[in-house]
Amino acid sequence: MVGKHSLMDRIDGKILHALQRDCRHSIAELAEEVGLSPSACHRRVKLLEERGVIAGYAARLNRGELGYTMEFFVEISLASQAEEALRAFEDAVLKVPEILECHLMSGNADYLVRIAATGPDAYERIHRERLGRLPGVARIQSSLVLRSIQPWAGYPVPVR
Repeated sequence: MVGKHSLMDRIDGKILHALQRDCRHSIAELAEEVGLSPSACHRRVKLLEERGVIAGYAARLNRGELGYTMEFFVEISLASQAEEALRAFEDAVLKVPEILECHLMSGNADYLVRIAATGPDAYERIHRERLGRLPGVARIQSSLVLRSIQPWAGYPVPVR
C-alpha cells in the first residue's frame, strides 16, 4: 500500500486516477473500473483516505456558469519579507473571498494569487479595495488569463 512518500501500486494509481476524474463513482463502479471486488476497493480507498493521500472530495464548478468571465494570476511583492510581515499578509489573504489560491513563491514576486472576477469593473474593484489594502503590499502585477489550454485536472499518480 502507500507510505508517506512511497510510490503506489498500479491498483492504487488506478483508484486515484479514477477518483480525480470523477469522485462521484460508487464503490461498486470504482471497483469494476479498477478490477477489484467492492469490499477490497472500499478497503483501499479508506486506507488512502486515512494516510492522507486522498485529502477530501469536491465538485469542480464551471466559473463561466457562475458569472466569472475573467481569471487573473496576480504577483504580489511585499515591502518586507520579515516573518511578521509574511504572517500579517497571509492572515489577511485568508479573509479575502475573491482570492481563490495564494502561494508563497521564490523568484521576483513574493506571492502568486489567483482571482476570478465577473468582469473588468469587478476586477478593478478587487484590485483597489482588496489587493491594494493587504498589509505590506509594495507591488502588484496582474496577468489576465486569455484561455486555459490545460486546466487543472489532478496530480499525476506515481506508481511502481
